[in-house]
Amino acid sequence: MSEPTEENKQPTGSHKRVDEDWKRQVEREKQREAAKGTQQRPTTAGPPPEATSFTAFITGLAMQAMMALGEMADPKTGLQRENLGEARYLIDMLAMLQDKTKGNLTEQEAAAIEEAVYSLRMTYVRKVSGEPKGADPGRSKGT
Repeated sequence: MSEPTEENKQPTGSHKRVDEDWKRQVEREKQREAAKGTQQRPTTAGPPPEATSFTAFITGLAMQAMMALGEMADPKTGLQRENLGEARYLIDMLAMLQDKTKGNLTEQEAAAIEEAVYSLRMTYVRKVSGEPKGADPGRSKGT
């Protein structure tokens, strides 16, 4: 019986045999996925906003809510859809953030979240009540 070579040794203990073909296959798949992702991504005008920007975070949530309200097209698909349940969830999340961060925001951040919550709530009420787009659901009909 011949001595086992490095190639045909059985794994023992914490040593594992690595299949080099498998590693190459995984690497090829990663490269294909990366190439595919690059082709499908829309081009942007510049770098994404800084991750520590609260205003950018609020704006992103507000844009998602606007898409769910059917007021904006999805930038990835170009399609406009309405999902009032999702919109309400996002609006409620923004309102919760507004409440939880009260007193801890700069004037600009507080104004941004206040405007976003108000505007989204009014749009949501208009959508649910069936009022036309130009109507302000916050005003009574006699004024």
